[in-house]
Amino acid sequence: MQRREYPGLGDALWAGTLENGLPIYVVPRPGFRRRQALLAVNYGAAARDFTLEGRRESTPAGTAHFLEHKMFDLPEGNAMSIFTARGADSNAWTAADMTAYYFECDELFEENLELLLRLVSTPYFTPESVEKERGIIAQEILMTEDDPSFVLYTDAMGALFERHPLRESVAGTVESIAGITPETLYACHRAFYRPSNAALCIVGDVEPERCAEAASRVEWTDGGGCAAPDFGPPEGLEPVKTRTERAMDVSEPLFTVAAKLCTALPQGEEASRLITAGALAARCLFGQSSEFYTSLYAEGLLRGDFYRDVSPLAGTLLFECGGASAEPGRVFERLCAALSAAAGRGLDAAGFERARRADYGVSLRMLNDADALASALARCHFGGYGLYEGFEHIRAVTLGEAEAFVREYLRPERLAFSLVNPKERT
Repeated sequence: MQRREYPGLGDALWAGTLENGLPIYVVPRPGFRRRQALLAVNYGAAARDFTLEGRRESTPAGTAHFLEHKMFDLPEGNAMSIFTARGADSNAWTAADMTAYYFECDELFEENLELLLRLVSTPYFTPESVEKERGIIAQEILMTEDDPSFVLYTDAMGALFERHPLRESVAGTVESIAGITPETLYACHRAFYRPSNAALCIVGDVEPERCAEAASRVEWTDGGGCAAPDFGPPEGLEPVKTRTERAMDVSEPLFTVAAKLCTALPQGEEASRLITAGALAARCLFGQSSEFYTSLYAEGLLRGDFYRDVSPLAGTLLFECGGASAEPGRVFERLCAALSAAAGRGLDAAGFERARRADYGVSLRMLNDADALASALARCHFGGYGLYEGFEHIRAVTLGEAEAFVREYLRPERLAFSLVNPKERT
């Protein structure tokens, strides 16, 4: 493993690749009590269709999430129970573009690390266990359908995309998961759960070389080329619908404004710099020190839960912002006006520098959050760029780059406005 020093950040990263092709990243934190390991696979809910060894496969919506649930089953028992018996907390999550399994513990780190590698590399599915899990996931799906935030996000993605699997919930639907079988899960594991298509990220008071040695003790072979996901033909940047609206049990209206900024995201450092330019532009325009936010907050149109984000997801780059407002329509009008004004006259230079400092500070704080750091290391690895190099991009992106991002990508005509209103009381 190679040690990379980042003296300006007071940090060091150990990186390497095991003989089986598994990339490993270790950030030592001497003196930290808890140690965390995250094993991520470059496969998420959006990879429903894929080609492996010349053969095209199509899977039901929710397959990646279903597979995540079932990977904790081992021939000798449930891996989560074994983690618990060793004093470790373990869990997993599935996103549109990634699945991650993790644990954190005080003791028996190497033993738990080997267990993490074993559970991800050992598929074990029986018809009975799959059928039992189907009922559990169906209940989970029904619960999310009553969650206004979840519904709002799903509506926004459905408004943006016509065919892309980002339209669909990560967990799928009760109807779609009915078609998932043990054979489906084995096929997807074989297609994507390869060492070279994963990343092991470790944060804590550990010795990097010993971590690599422990991970190498688990037999996990690559087995050839990885599947190529197919997200469908490219779509235009205009939304399918410009507005969605529904009523739910909420106390005040909730809204999301979203846009697909590009549908062919570049790779490597070019992508990292583009994402950074977008994040700085969005913070400058809509952050808590922006004219947009402070004026709408003073007028009572926004409150502290307003958020904004520019992030890559399943081959695309998305913009999203939203929150609660008594008059979301007025907020949307003012947001469109702010974008049009910025495209014409540019961004406020002082506001841009404030956004740069704020973004740098948020990123610095992330380095002290083991969960966030491990996840970010994996996501950057799959994106082909370095996490720590991103700090240099925050320092280097110019006002002109951020203004160009607004003009090219953040156009009002590309926005979709999704709304959840309170149900009328009778």
